[in-house]
Amino acid sequence: MNLKPIKNETDYQNALKRLEVILDAPVGTKEGDEAEILSLMIKNYENEHYPIDSSDPIEAIKIRMEEMDLRQKDLVGVIGGKSRVSKILNRKKKLTVDMIRELERILHISASVLVNDYKLVKK
Repeated sequence: MNLKPIKNETDYQNALKRLEVILDAPVGTKEGDEAEILSLMIKNYENEHYPIDSSDPIEAIKIRMEEMDLRQKDLVGVIGGKSRVSKILNRKKKLTVDMIRELERILHISASVLVNDYKLVKK
């Protein structure tokens, strides 16, 4: 484990790349501990340099989609089929871990934002 503070964008990008490699490391292992510490460091850097007003994952997705000029259909294949995308964005289904990973990769939204809890609409 060779951790150092994240001081700039290069450090941040390197930290993200490393976390992607060790994200699934078992808890209690050397890499698992590194992933936990690295996640906290990344979260701290993102909170300081890339604040998102809302901790609501669905709002964060919608904001980023707007920023990237994406439409709902652009997420088909990223988080599932047309119906699944609709259910997620309309708060009828929760995000899964696999969806969070893909959204983090495609939309560059921190997993720490995407894992926040949110309420589903009543059916």
